[in-house]
This record gives sequence, C-alpha cells and structure tokens, in this order.
Amino acid sequence: MSLIQSARMNGHDPYAYLKDVLTRLPTQRASQIIDLLPHKWAI
Repeated sequence: MSLIQSARMNGHDPYAYLKDVLTRLPTQRASQIIDLLPHKWAI
C-alpha cells in the first residue's frame, strides 16, 4: 500500500499530508519519525 492510499484510508487529504510530511521530515528526530505515518499524523 502506498502512502497516498494510507492517507486516504485514514481520512486525510493526500496532498496536505505529503506536503506537511515532506516539510517536517528534515527536522524530525529519528525517534519521532513514526509520528509522520498516516495513522498517527496530526497537523
């Protein structure tokens, strides 16, 4: 399953999800990467 499909299944707009994740990814701590997965993601 792709990230886009996972985002849709979790009720997120795929564009907003990817835009936010790609913006936050460079500064996200490695131990907190799991928070960026679609089932845990929150703006």
